Amino acid sequence: MVNGDEDAGQAASRLTGRRVTAARAPSGSPAEVTLEGGTAVMVKRGDAPGAVRAEVTGLRWLGAAGAVRVPAVLGHDERWMVTERVPTGQPDGVAATRFGHALAALHAAGAPAFGAPPPGGPEEAYIGLAPMRNAPGGDWPGWYAEHRVLPYLRGAVDAGNLRTAEAAVVERVCERLPELAGPAEPPARLHGDLWNGNVLWGADGEVRIIDPAAHGGHRETDLAMLQLFGCPHLDRVLAGYQEAAPLADGWRRRAGLHQLFPLLVHVVLFGRGYAERTLAAARGALTERTE
Repeated sequence: MVNGDEDAGQAASRLTGRRVTAARAPSGSPAEVTLEGGTAVMVKRGDAPGAVRAEVTGLRWLGAAGAVRVPAVLGHDERWMVTERVPTGQPDGVAATRFGHALAALHAAGAPAFGAPPPGGPEEAYIGLAPMRNAPGGDWPGWYAEHRVLPYLRGAVDAGNLRTAEAAVVERVCERLPELAGPAEPPARLHGDLWNGNVLWGADGEVRIIDPAAHGGHRETDLAMLQLFGCPHLDRVLAGYQEAAPLADGWRRRAGLHQLFPLLVHVVLFGRGYAERTLAAARGALTERTE
């Protein structure tokens, strides 16, 4: 059978070697599939070149740190990925504190360079549906501007979602990044797309993270992403992080700087509705504030 003709259940059976007994939304992605013996798995299809490989290598790289838990990858090829299904429960303050501790340990596991992809991962990767290039760089401010802000800024202007005068505000941030970035930090092992939808609160009281855009980056970027779209018990997560690995002074002030990347991705993917929030983050980054 040609892989393009498979549904999620057929892909799960082929990749795990086990018969499928039930499937929910088998034409969707991700789909929930039950294997013989009652094992529930999630099956995800990725048609973009390298998308599945980027996600699989990202999950394994994050999991190898032995810090934040990730779903186990049970099988994959270039188009399909099968992972364990995580039974979810209610967000809990105690779990949030543990998550903060674990996230600090994940970041401390490090990366070879800013922009480094996970071992075996493609250079041309993705954040959500947007292309994301993992090209190593020597210093964070220069790398962040070149590979995480300016490409999406150009895309937003070309699509008509940001005006040229508005883009100039973001360009000023890039010019001032060396002075705005705070103290130098070593490359951290980032999830890379750590919004609330990619945080699973397990029924067992442990947090898992899914759908990574993993790469070497600045640890404040993951924390800024959690703050951008909200996260249950965020104060407990951040307090747990600070307890385990205190952040440099001014980290709250720098959140908008780190949020420019995901906000610009949203402007490119979803249009001008995210333009004003992007500009507010840029203007905030240019304004000296106290915590």
